[in-house]
Amino acid sequence: MGQDLISDPDAVAALERADALHTALSHIVLEGGDLAAIAEAVGDALGCGVVFTSTDGRERAAHLDDAQRDALATADLWDQTGRLRVERIDPDGTAVGDGEALVRRVVAAGVDLARLVALRPDGRIHASDVHALERAAIVAALLVTRVEAITAVENKYRGDFLRDVFLGRAGEDDYVAEHAQAFGWQLGRPVVVVVATLDPDAMAALHPGPEERRAWQDRFANAWRQVAAAADDSIASVAFSREVVTLVPLVPSSDVQAGHAAVDRIVEAVRGDRGGGRIAFSAGVSRVADGLGELPEAFRQAQRAVEIGRRVHGGGSVTRFDQLGLHRLLALVPDGAELTAFASDVLGPLAERTPEAADLRETLQVLLDTNFNVAEAARAQFFHYNTMRYRVGKLQRILGPVATDPHLRLDVAVALRALEIVG
Repeated sequence: MGQDLISDPDAVAALERADALHTALSHIVLEGGDLAAIAEAVGDALGCGVVFTSTDGRERAAHLDDAQRDALATADLWDQTGRLRVERIDPDGTAVGDGEALVRRVVAAGVDLARLVALRPDGRIHASDVHALERAAIVAALLVTRVEAITAVENKYRGDFLRDVFLGRAGEDDYVAEHAQAFGWQLGRPVVVVVATLDPDAMAALHPGPEERRAWQDRFANAWRQVAAAADDSIASVAFSREVVTLVPLVPSSDVQAGHAAVDRIVEAVRGDRGGGRIAFSAGVSRVADGLGELPEAFRQAQRAVEIGRRVHGGGSVTRFDQLGLHRLLALVPDGAELTAFASDVLGPLAERTPEAADLRETLQVLLDTNFNVAEAARAQFFHYNTMRYRVGKLQRILGPVATDPHLRLDVAVALRALEIVG
């Protein structure tokens, strides 16, 4: 039996490939190579395409030709933002045209670090090659662990520096600009500040433990950094404890719409098709900050935009500070209790957190939106005309002559917005 195995040409060729790969990987480790070098070594030794991705499928390094990329695309394994749909590739092999792709986790000390995807477009991947891929995944894990340890320190240093910029304590503008250039950032240009946070409800629904929650936050921050760098490697993007902050430049510097379009492209790329274990997130976008001195206020604007946007529009929203309208003024009130008290004074029992009060508030908002046109409001809520008339009477018994008193109507409209702010 052993003699048969040795004389099997495919097995002999596979052993030779594995030996060549072992030699190549040893040189890469000794010479301090990177994932791109490992991908190239694996691809050359095994005669297949190789991609290293993040755990959710963002390409980190690859050894693929155009035909191999086309094969993956034809098999619907790339999403519209260029993410490799690793969750659709089976560890035991997934058909790709006349060939096969398979995936291996890159893991170190129980920590999920990356994915290794191999593609042979014209046949199945030999069992001995699978063992070689697993060896490559181990080497990649050592390299990624080393790189991420260094990156974590660098990212903390960068985050601390940008936080000082937002707090106005980073120093003079010339020093800040020079220090930022050491990170490869350009801060002294018109930018919009984007604050993005994972949606609490989306995370709570999955019941994560502390380690899993940290892993999600790290993956989210890495996604923003990677997508921002792909768009412009001079973009500053850092992670704070619960939010990711990215400074998106206006190109050209006078085109605000171009800046907003750039934000939309980055958000779309980070969000993708939400495969690979991605969590829903919300983002807030500031007004344009024309210089370093305006960054602290722009940061506060973006924070308010994401917080209010989530409350008003729900999770997964992207809210621009300039679109907040009245909410923007209400957000400037530092004491949420004051907003709650104002809403209670104006709305009375309608401010209560009960299903009946919420239902009447919805009718009240529709009436305000239709200028108290009872027929139009009834159609909007699919009520009979007489039912809406009854509701109008009930609302006026609670609030007063809201249908005819413009000052009272304004107070009621503001109180409804205040309730949205305080949640």
